[in-house]
Amino acid sequence: MVNTPDGLWLCVNPHLKSFDQSLCHQLNLQADVHNWTYEQSADAPCCIEAALAQLHQHTQQYSQPIHLLGHGLSGALALLYARLHPGYIKSLTLLSVGANPAVSWHAHYYALRKLLPCSREIILVQMASVLFGPQCVVKAASLAHLLEKVLDTELAPHSLAKHSGFCPGGIEAPLLVCHGDYDAIVDPNAHQQWQPWLKPGDRLWSCPEGRHFFHHDYPTCCSKVILNFWQQTASLPSPLPATASIPSMPLPKENLSMPT
Repeated sequence: MVNTPDGLWLCVNPHLKSFDQSLCHQLNLQADVHNWTYEQSADAPCCIEAALAQLHQHTQQYSQPIHLLGHGLSGALALLYARLHPGYIKSLTLLSVGANPAVSWHAHYYALRKLLPCSREIILVQMASVLFGPQCVVKAASLAHLLEKVLDTELAPHSLAKHSGFCPGGIEAPLLVCHGDYDAIVDPNAHQQWQPWLKPGDRLWSCPEGRHFFHHDYPTCCSKVILNFWQQTASLPSPLPATASIPSMPLPKENLSMPT
């Protein structure tokens, strides 16, 4: 066992990791937050179960439950993990994850590919505008190239041939769900659809003026909300210790996703 950090930030798309750094820096000013990154190898299939198994190997080294955090697809993975291994989780913070976790920017991109008679490059530039707001031509092209790398080399649950689905619902541990008011992927309606799954003590928070990567643009206010939530969870009953009996991986796929 190693010393347990306060929180663990998940990243399953390393090319987008730079957009997490400002918030992680702010959190680390008052807490101990570690980073876990899933590296998709070139020959391996895009497999959520493989990422969950690697994450579980990592968290098993901790002697105490931790606060788990993730943005977008990383948050969806954190949600699945919290359902599978509740004894390892002190709380879960989701950023830009809707009540239907499968509705990610990846899904929007592939939907546009099917609907619009445009080249891949043009649609990626459009996706860059949707995610980050209006940009100059050079910046938009750079962001589009970044998104292309994510789609071609990193974990993505969707493709032109198949759209994966994850079961909606909450978790046993305390839950904080955050989004940007101007997010076109997880819009206010998708954010409010979390309401039926919330327990007493769970929270929804919207970042004014924020887009899909609001935590990058507004790291200070985001960190304050998260740290305040962690303080509130300290007064709640502790979850099961990490030494409790936990199902081994792999688990049945019906626990993770559902067909669309």
